[in-house]
Amino acid sequence: MIRIFKYGEVPNQEIFARTEPTANVSGVVSEIIQQVRLRGDEALLEYTKKFDKAALSSLQVTEEEFQEALSSFDPKLKKVLQRAAANISKFHSRQKRNSFILSEEDGIVMGQKIIPIDRAGLYVPGGTAAYPSTVLMDALPAKIAGVKEVVMVTPPNAQGKVNPAILAAARIAGVDRIYKVGGAQAIAALAYGTESIPKVDKIVGPGNAFVAEAKRQVYGQVSIDMIAGPSEILIVSDGKTNPRHVAADLLSQAEHDKLASAVLVTDSMELAKAVQEELEMQIPQLERAEIARASIDNNGKIIVAGNLDRAIDIANEIAPEHLELCVEQPFDYLSKVRHAGSVFLGRNCPEALGDYLAGPNHTLPTSGTARFSSPLSVDDFIKKMQYTYFTRDALAGVAEDVAYFAKAEGLTGHARSALIRTQEEET
Repeated sequence: MIRIFKYGEVPNQEIFARTEPTANVSGVVSEIIQQVRLRGDEALLEYTKKFDKAALSSLQVTEEEFQEALSSFDPKLKKVLQRAAANISKFHSRQKRNSFILSEEDGIVMGQKIIPIDRAGLYVPGGTAAYPSTVLMDALPAKIAGVKEVVMVTPPNAQGKVNPAILAAARIAGVDRIYKVGGAQAIAALAYGTESIPKVDKIVGPGNAFVAEAKRQVYGQVSIDMIAGPSEILIVSDGKTNPRHVAADLLSQAEHDKLASAVLVTDSMELAKAVQEELEMQIPQLERAEIARASIDNNGKIIVAGNLDRAIDIANEIAPEHLELCVEQPFDYLSKVRHAGSVFLGRNCPEALGDYLAGPNHTLPTSGTARFSSPLSVDDFIKKMQYTYFTRDALAGVAEDVAYFAKAEGLTGHARSALIRTQEEET
């Protein structure tokens, strides 16, 4: 049963405690990465047979496999995917940045150029679970940014097939190539390249502990989006929200993972107790009841605060991945929220909207990293290059200051490089 804490009556470390994954997989992951670097496709095929029970002759999904999967694909789900893709594209298109140029002073030109990365790598969990939403959320911002090639990796099932929903989403989102490989070995392949899989510039997408550790280890060789932890939801609610709705929203994240965190912060003890009871009624109704039960019992909590302003303070301290403001006037409180991955406003905006259809990205910072990190966006797939141009006369106007600054740092070579152009006689 979920625990109820009254803020101010228990130590803060209990209020803000997080359950962190304890599995130490760094050694195993390091060996996998090394093998992929040394043996390329051979190692990938071996690991796919070992971990996914799939004996493959080749790694890339062929056009024939695409057509076979799409020929029998659920047409209603296809329409839903297309609707979601349109919403995601509309939202992320507003994130595009423009280059700029400054030429306000005579003889000086400065600017910044926005350049998409050449190749992005997408990791999409697969096998027993299928997440076409992840394909859309990760691939569409890359395409909107102008990435030349989007390469996707996803583990196959034991028959060596990729889930048709994954392939349908990839086709809708414009993914260029798909490879049937998962786990740490897939991350290594994207980071270093193999005979079949090209090396990428950035890897994005969620995964298990092995995938997260592999992303950590290859960072620097390539860029990554983030190290994602267990899923989180925090609901701030007054006493007027239907407890059935609050419980259902908490369970929408608890069913993800036994380590997932579901938290309610409210100013109403009556609501707290009603949600506690409602959770006990709803958990047995879930297909993933065992997972949800472990998450709620071990990591779930209800915090009763003195008022909603205090509840927002608590939410900012926790900095959750998903934050629901189930209150009468949610926009009155939005300005007070400083740390959250994505915010859902009002009593009719369940977090599941953000997972699938609304448009904002669902790849979000977890484990309190919303204090300094942002959702996946078009910005993740671009880089900025700056440039500077000075005429000789413009340089002469600042050379003495540049040299003085350089000498203050003990760098006389820097000073000389600024002065030599203005002191030498023109020929």
